Amino acid sequence: MGDSQFDYKEKEAKYYNGIIALLLILLCIVISIGTIVFGAINENAFFIVLSIVVLVISFICLGGLKILNPKEALVLVLFGKYYGTIKKEGFFWVNPFCSSVNPTYSPQMMQTKIKNQEDLEVSIHSNSKKISLKTMTLNNEQQKVNDLLGNPIIIGVVAIWKIVEPTKAVFNVDNYKTFISIQCDTTIRNIARLYPYDVSEDGDEKSLRGSSQEIADKLKTELQSRVDEAGIEVTEVRITHLSYAPEIAAAMLQRQQAEAIIAARKKIVEGAVGMVEMALNNLNDSNIVNLDDEKKAAMVSNLLVVLCANKETQPIVNSGLNNQY
Repeated sequence: MGDSQFDYKEKEAKYYNGIIALLLILLCIVISIGTIVFGAINENAFFIVLSIVVLVISFICLGGLKILNPKEALVLVLFGKYYGTIKKEGFFWVNPFCSSVNPTYSPQMMQTKIKNQEDLEVSIHSNSKKISLKTMTLNNEQQKVNDLLGNPIIIGVVAIWKIVEPTKAVFNVDNYKTFISIQCDTTIRNIARLYPYDVSEDGDEKSLRGSSQEIADKLKTELQSRVDEAGIEVTEVRITHLSYAPEIAAAMLQRQQAEAIIAARKKIVEGAVGMVEMALNNLNDSNIVNLDDEKKAAMVSNLLVVLCANKETQPIVNSGLNNQY
């Protein structure tokens, strides 16, 4: 091939009605057997040889019968040359010398016992030479990457994808399931390093944790551009796991707690100042009591202590009487 793209345009393979072909083949087999018996009775070698040849050809033709279920495709090659693709469901007969191609096909599927979630791996093999056109899910493993600020984070994504051009999926890449898994890893690393894990103090910066929809769109766009040559369409990519790496998780938790406490205190102080201002204005407007600057300062101080304290305050009542002993 001259470039990475598939040079042949996908074409439909030549096929015939499978039921009619099967009936004709069975008829030839029955006639051939009857002719062999007839030739043996009459000691006619020509009939016997001709019938055996027809019988062998009939059994070879049986290999051209193909059954396709909905959302399945067959990519056929004839003596090493691309023959065509069948994407319809049904019972067909094709050239018996055509062979189906599926790079993920493995006659013996390896079965492994999954002890925990970390041992879960994506199956990269198929037990059929048919190409599935159904929507599939790629649950990629969690991996450690660095965000925009260089902080190590653990991130995992799930990708929803399907094959739309089976010819490309067969001939352009060695194993399309392995291909999309590796490209998904690369996409995660490229996108994660463009954003911080969390927003900054001003709150204007986009982040992996806060801008979930934008990150999902970016992941989908880049992954789609990487798997186009394999005839794969990416439907959706979503982050399923996002956390700080264990070595910095404790420090980042303390930082988040400190930021939360500061934000809460700031809100409390802002509210307390507003309440004090409202109280002073109401007292002045109602002419209930006239306060000089010194008394206003003492009142403001007392109100702020009451409103901003962590615990309930205990009032001290001044009766104006001096205790005598």
